[in-house]
Amino acid sequence: MTTIAVTGASGFCGSHVAAAAAARGADVLCVGRRPGPAGRHVPWDAAREVPDLSGADLVVHCAAAVGDPVPGSPAEATMRAVNVDGTARLLEAAAGRPVVWVSSASVYAPGSGRSPITESHPVRGQVNAYGRTKAAGEALALAAGAVVLRPRAVYGAGDPHLVPRLLDRVRRGLLLLPGPSVPLSLTAVENLTDACLLAAGWPPGAYNIADPEPYERDDALRRVLRAHGVRARIGHLPLPVALALSGAARTSARLRPHAKPALTRYAVEQLARSVVLDVTKATSRGWTARCALLDYTTAVSAR
Repeated sequence: MTTIAVTGASGFCGSHVAAAAAARGADVLCVGRRPGPAGRHVPWDAAREVPDLSGADLVVHCAAAVGDPVPGSPAEATMRAVNVDGTARLLEAAAGRPVVWVSSASVYAPGSGRSPITESHPVRGQVNAYGRTKAAGEALALAAGAVVLRPRAVYGAGDPHLVPRLLDRVRRGLLLLPGPSVPLSLTAVENLTDACLLAAGWPPGAYNIADPEPYERDDALRRVLRAHGVRARIGHLPLPVALALSGAARTSARLRPHAKPALTRYAVEQLARSVVLDVTKATSRGWTARCALLDYTTAVSAR
């Protein structure tokens, strides 16, 4: 029986990977601060310790510090300790075992336009600490011969970030978005999970992971709102205004190191810039995106 160590198995993506691995007959080690949904818990503080990966045949690294911290804040330091230094400790412990490292499309240089982004797109100029630390962490993983997966905006059952933040932005029946609608790639957590469990046999390198087709932003968000029973119309804030507001919010947040800015440049860029991932490299290795946003919204509406 194959033994798979899944880091961050109590989190959103990691819990899906751990549960799917167990359902497919693997012995699962849930490596992290809290137990995962299956298998045996191996305690690990990614910001401080080298994990115990004894008995693991494969490592799927999902553990990460996420968010959009204020530059120079304690949260940014923690993010680096987990996403970069934690990766170095993980690779030390892996000691030659195959590693699948879950990264993010946030590592790509912004301002890509409407052309699909391949894995050769420049990795630079990230707009926040999350993108920078994921880029630094994946550089270590790639140098060590890992398979690196780059999803974008992962959503699905148990999502604690993307959809809850969207719903929280609705005010008096209005959801304000920066700029006009643009095509965007999204990644169903099931599609990422499948890739995590397939990728151990792929050649080392980076692979984009996304749903079968991109979505028009406004249409996709309307579908999500309807599925959650939220009646709201979408309004458009001029992009320069949105960027100016994000700058003002960041300046204000700098005065309160533990506060979260109400609006960030990263959030504006994520919604306003077209980012469509080319997944040809992953599909050429036998991976198929089997889920789409319709599956998610149908499941939510049926609850």
